[in-house]
Amino acid sequence: MGALPNGFTDSLVADVESPTALAFAPGGRILVSTQFGALRLIENDTLAPAAVLDLGPALCTSNEQGLLGVEVDPAFAANGFVYVYSTRSVGGECQNRVSRYTMSGSTIDPGTELVLVDGIPATSGNHNAGDLHFGRDGYLYVSVGDAGCDYAGGGCYGQNDAARDQHALVGKILRITSTGGIPPSNPWVGPGTARCSDTGRTTPGTKCQETFAWGLRNPFRMAFDPNASGTSFFVNDVGDGAWEEVDAGQAGADYGWNVREGPCANGSQTDCGPPPAGMTNPVYAYSHAESTCHAITGGAFVPNGTWPSSYDGSYLYGDYTCGKIFRLEPSGGGGWTRSEFATGVGAVVNLAFGPSPEGQALYYTNYENGGQVRRIQTTAAANRAPTARLTASPTTGPVPLTVAFDGSSSSDPDPGDTLTYTWSFGDGSPPQTTTAATTSHTYATAGHYTASLTVRDGGGAASQPATVDLDPGNRAPQVTIDTPTTSDRFSVGQTITLHATATDPEDGALDGSRLSWRVLRHHDAHTHPFLAPTTGNDVTITQPQPEDLGSGVQGYLEIQVTATDSRGVATTATRNAYPRTVDLSFATSPAGRSVVVAGTTYATPVTLTSWTGHVIAVDAPAQTDGSGRSWAFQSWSDGGAAAHTIVSPSAATTYTATFTETPAPAGLVAAYGFEPAPGNAVPDSSGRGNDGNLSGATRSTAGRFGSALS
Repeated sequence: MGALPNGFTDSLVADVESPTALAFAPGGRILVSTQFGALRLIENDTLAPAAVLDLGPALCTSNEQGLLGVEVDPAFAANGFVYVYSTRSVGGECQNRVSRYTMSGSTIDPGTELVLVDGIPATSGNHNAGDLHFGRDGYLYVSVGDAGCDYAGGGCYGQNDAARDQHALVGKILRITSTGGIPPSNPWVGPGTARCSDTGRTTPGTKCQETFAWGLRNPFRMAFDPNASGTSFFVNDVGDGAWEEVDAGQAGADYGWNVREGPCANGSQTDCGPPPAGMTNPVYAYSHAESTCHAITGGAFVPNGTWPSSYDGSYLYGDYTCGKIFRLEPSGGGGWTRSEFATGVGAVVNLAFGPSPEGQALYYTNYENGGQVRRIQTTAAANRAPTARLTASPTTGPVPLTVAFDGSSSSDPDPGDTLTYTWSFGDGSPPQTTTAATTSHTYATAGHYTASLTVRDGGGAASQPATVDLDPGNRAPQVTIDTPTTSDRFSVGQTITLHATATDPEDGALDGSRLSWRVLRHHDAHTHPFLAPTTGNDVTITQPQPEDLGSGVQGYLEIQVTATDSRGVATTATRNAYPRTVDLSFATSPAGRSVVVAGTTYATPVTLTSWTGHVIAVDAPAQTDGSGRSWAFQSWSDGGAAAHTIVSPSAATTYTATFTETPAPAGLVAAYGFEPAPGNAVPDSSGRGNDGNLSGATRSTAGRFGSALS
């Protein structure tokens, strides 16, 4: 699909709608979880027509919720246990759950469910995490996100401090037994701890026993090292507005969110000193300022001996927004050297090594063309197969219909290869082979046809067929989005009604049963699912909170509606729904003091763009200016406390924090007696023998006694 190093090939295993994760069962079978609730089975590179398990009706599947993770038991051959992470709809509320099922043959009876962990908050629709892996210690590890917005109402995204709550299963890595029990070696057991597996939380001040590590934002995927003798793993934690990070899984570790992001203070690219006591920095992080790669996803360690020896010890990770897979190589001293391994792989979601007909290979899932499972592997032959790409125009119209086919986007990874193109038109006519990348064909009879293109190189290597559907004798429907209009703007929490009008030349007016809506959420140069495919008309959605304050100038909803006629021909219309924005200014009296807005410190005055209705945390902390004068909070112009929340209004507003100077106490503050001494020595002049040494930079100054200070 994309560009790879020499000696590697990338091939399609199966088209799978919205694949979220995969797991390998004995016999080369692959289980694939899909967002909308179906657990699918791939066997011998063929997708089974029926789902192994379909949880769709019981799930929340909008935004990034749904069936998010799958794992098989280490003793699967004997017990058939399959573990899944899903977002359940419970009394109108969405909650994440870890369940165990029993698979028999190629199916799972839903009645075999054993709930292991329940009630995990899923407040805003995203930051669910959902990865599942067994460690070599025999325990099941589970990644859980911070739920996007605080389950306790404390704020969203960068302002969401729920990961700091050790009494709640959010922003954590969990470790449990195969029956949901607590391993005795977990970091928090005994007095002051409690089980949280029924409701996702316990009493504040009490720590959840399921927690293995904490302080994470959206630990989207974990990767366990097959080369390690014990349980060793990395956590890929999706960042907010500044950093993406890879963390080493450590018992009891606090990775710092939402105090830290990557190796720095939350939201900063420069405040990157050592982490506060008790917090752990990532083993690797990359900045959003470097490129358009802004969302780390799946990761995998290369099993030693699987690929050329130069890959031993390497770690691979994908980035959803830029469609690349990167390679990290150990560089000594605990550092890593990064290089691009694969480009053009689409919206990659998951990486995992597993068996293939040629031995171990890297499997990855993406959301390209609706969803794919693909495989990257080494090839012993110098010649690599080409990739076929096919477009056709027109695909509908009255017969006879002459269709122009174009395969010019096809490619071969080996420079200089001569390509030939074999066209099959699907109407019973003989295939046609050409050296040109384009051709045409006339369809004389109305019907539905599937045309295909296979590309071969001079060495005889053939691509997988590329296909396109055609409907001569039929005309596509027309569809128009009526609401929202292009001029509508929406406040946070406002209801948006989706209405369309569709007609078809053959069928006439199409009712709501022929309409399917889908909504994507655009943020920071990438998209998130927002509304799962929904049939009907006058569908309603609610304008969400922005992911962060920076979304005020770039976030929006992309609304898609697809109208399908009685013969399956479809037309899609798209419209963007933009938020109603407002400029918020922050000032101080006296001028020049600092304030904290949505977790980021700003020197005033500053003007920021928000969405109307967006809830923002603000703070006016005590501070010291450049001349050493201390300032204490006195009041906000809106009457709020030093730290409080504001709801972004509909009109531009200025918020002013007033400070008062805190004077130094009267009289002598301190006296220090020193004896002159060379270097950093500090002899105690009191005679008590409490000598010391100065650390860091030193300087000399004239004092009352020689070159001493007093």
